Amino acid sequence: MKLKVAIAGDGPLCVLVHGWPELWLSWRHQIRPLVEAGFKVAVPDVRGYGGSDAPQDVSAYSMKTLTADIAGMIEGLGYKSAILIGHDWGAPIVWYTSLLHPDRVQAVAGMSVPYYGLGKVPPTQALRAAYPERFFYILYFQQLDRPEAEFEANVRDSLLKIYYANSGDSTAEIRQAMRMRTKTSGYLDGLIAPKVLPGWLSEEDLNQYVAAYESSGFHGGINRYRNMDNDWHELQHLANQRIEQPALFLAGEHDSVLRYTPGLNLMDIIDPFYKDLRAKVSISGAGHWVQQERPDEVNRQLLSFLQPFTR
Repeated sequence: MKLKVAIAGDGPLCVLVHGWPELWLSWRHQIRPLVEAGFKVAVPDVRGYGGSDAPQDVSAYSMKTLTADIAGMIEGLGYKSAILIGHDWGAPIVWYTSLLHPDRVQAVAGMSVPYYGLGKVPPTQALRAAYPERFFYILYFQQLDRPEAEFEANVRDSLLKIYYANSGDSTAEIRQAMRMRTKTSGYLDGLIAPKVLPGWLSEEDLNQYVAAYESSGFHGGINRYRNMDNDWHELQHLANQRIEQPALFLAGEHDSVLRYTPGLNLMDIIDPFYKDLRAKVSISGAGHWVQQERPDEVNRQLLSFLQPFTR
């Protein structure tokens, strides 16, 4: 497995792990501040994305495999351990790397998706019970080929709609359209592309995302979702374990991921799953792409958390 990794700086190793549908580029605002704080920063395109290898096999994207990629990268860079920071799917990857490869992880921070154990039933079973008639994107992604075909029909349009709809800039009309989707809907149904790019996404940034996805396709990132039930079975030995390392959790105030279960904010239930959760922070005005939408605030929180680990 070959991973494309952007590397900068010198010092203790800090690894930044992106989510879907993103790239190493999603951390563009964090690299320089972390380097200036005294860290060596390594930012991979996760397996299946951008310049990294993207096998077709669904099983190639299990959580055990992706965490092994991160642990192997740390070793390959000549380090015994690292500080891990993840966003979206990158957050579960760093949480589970800290559980499956604890000697490789000094400290861990996640954004958007907190660690809250495995749940009592496989994830898709729980989601089908919560969304019996409504569209839910994780269930939609269980279908083979259909999501890829929808997104790849017009990569630029797809990415722009996804980014805008899930950001803090999204409109009430878009949020209502998303709520109205049914089980037979596509992901993009009812979404619109903004006439003007939001301030946190430049034309150059968008062009880089588009070029990468036109080259790699969407199958790698979507295959991660198709492993969720398999992961639930494979990781049962971790069901009662907490995150032991010093930890930080950040999320945008308007991030819908925190409200998967109607009436429940995940922020309210995560504390027992960590031994040393040093802070959990809601970033005002931000949506799902928190480190891109509010980089200054995110960087302040990260640097405060990381200060004890500088050399």
